[in-house]
Formats: sequence, structure tokens, C-alpha cells
Amino acid sequence: MKQNESSLTSLVSAFGRAYHNKYDTPKIFDDFLAKNLISEEEFSAISSNMINGIQFFNRDIGQKFKEDPEEILKWITQVQLSPIPLARSAYCEKVLLNEIRLGVKQYVILGAGLDTFCFRYPELKSRLKIFEIDHPATQEFKKKKLEDAKLNIPNNLHFVSMDFTTKFPHQDLADEGFNNKKTFFSLLGVSYYLTKEENKTLINHLFANVPPGSSIVFDYADEKLFKEKGISNRVENMVKMALASGEPMKSNFTYNEIENILEKSGLLIYEHLSPTTINELFFKNRTDYLSAFETIHFIHAVKK
Repeated sequence: MKQNESSLTSLVSAFGRAYHNKYDTPKIFDDFLAKNLISEEEFSAISSNMINGIQFFNRDIGQKFKEDPEEILKWITQVQLSPIPLARSAYCEKVLLNEIRLGVKQYVILGAGLDTFCFRYPELKSRLKIFEIDHPATQEFKKKKLEDAKLNIPNNLHFVSMDFTTKFPHQDLADEGFNNKKTFFSLLGVSYYLTKEENKTLINHLFANVPPGSSIVFDYADEKLFKEKGISNRVENMVKMALASGEPMKSNFTYNEIENILEKSGLLIYEHLSPTTINELFFKNRTDYLSAFETIHFIHAVKK
């Protein structure tokens, strides 16, 4: 992954969270620090690119709101960009905070990007070690963003630079103070870009050296990923955009396949959220465009 690619991916994700914080009510996931990690120029440039791309997303909406670019931006952000990241982050952090109450001591964020959890929960500084794993270029980009935002890196936050899709950095984690204590992993927005075999290997590696009770939250695409069009073709658009960006979506799973992969690594599914359940939990009674994506599921699995 090149510097500009890693920067753009993490920036677009931060843009979605910052937009939600600024404009959407009620909040699904309130990342009130996202705006600190994205400059006004970046926010404006991403907004313009989205608005100018409306013909790709939906020509009818482009025509309907041609005199109202802000409504076009709202439509693209709420229909296409934000539903998956907002709901999965809200779910993951809800589970994590409960796991901390149950004794989790370490939190490993795989593909962390511009994640702000550590800075939104300073009260956990003495109770939770946090390890962010990502590409070196992304982490350098993030450190510069934190510096610009005058956010000091606390002692409990550790950066482990690694392409974890090729080799899991057990030694690098250990060097940063990771040990055999109850651990929580998040793997969000990653599984669909790995092959089935890579997903299986990664889960295996994650849980090889952690005690029972350790757990993971991740999202995955179901067997309809490459057939389902979704509202306003948004599922099809997501697949096309991933392909065009050079990071094609490689895998989708039936529930049974996910269950088998987890079972082979000694994990049991504690909770499974289908798109219908996600919609009910996070998007109910909204009056805007936000709704759960048709093919994306969430899993919380625990080591036996």
C-alpha cells in the first residue's frame, strides 16, 4: 500500500465520522475527535469529490438535487459511505466496553487507520493497553495528524507497523508489551479484502497466544455480496469502487463457513448481527437516508 493510498483510505473513513458528528441526528456513533484529524481543506476536497461523483452513484439524485450540492453530499455519505463504518464501530465499542468490565486488559485494533478510541477514553489509560496494527505509511500519517491536532500519544497506546495480511507480528507485539492476558481484537473493514484462506490464517494467529475468554468483533460480507445490488445499487457500487481502487473485495461467507473457521481456531460465536438486526439496533426510526447495508454482518466470537 502506497503512502497516498493509505492516507486516502483512512481520511475518507475519518471524513464519514466527522460528517456524522457535525450533521447527523441522532448519532449512531459519535466520534467527536474525527474532525480534529482532518483539515478543513481535506474535508472540503473530499466533499467536492463526492458531489462531483454523483453521476456514478445515482444520476437521478444528481438531477433531482443539481441546485443543492449539500443534499447530494448528504445522500452519498448517508447511503453509500457511512452506514457500515458507523454501525460496526458503535457495535464494536459497545462490546469492548463490556469486555473491559469483564476483565479485558489488552485491545488490539487491526487496520486501525485514524481510530480515536484511545483519545476518547483517557480514563482507561491505567486499565487497558491498546495496540494499533497497520501499514507503516498509515501509522506515520496518523502520527503527523495527532501532532497537528496537538493530541499527545499516551503511554498505553502502542503502534505496531506491519502488513498483518502476510505475517502476524507476534514478536513485534511482544516487544511493545503485549502478553498472555485477556485480549479483545477488532477487525473492522478488513475481512472482505482478504481471501478465505487469509482470514482463516489470521484468526488462527490472533488467538494462538491469548487465554480463554479473549474475543473478537469483526464484520463480514455474506454470500450475496457479488449478486445483491442494494438500495440505489450501493452494494454493487461498493464492489466496483473497491475494484477500481486496486483493493478488490475477495471473500464472502455463509454463516456456516464463518462458524467453521472460528470453531477450528477454538472460538464460539457469542453474537451474530444480521443486516436486519443491525438495521433494528442502529437505524430504527430515522428520518434521513441512513440504513444498514444489505450484505454486511457483525460477529462477536469468544475463545473457549
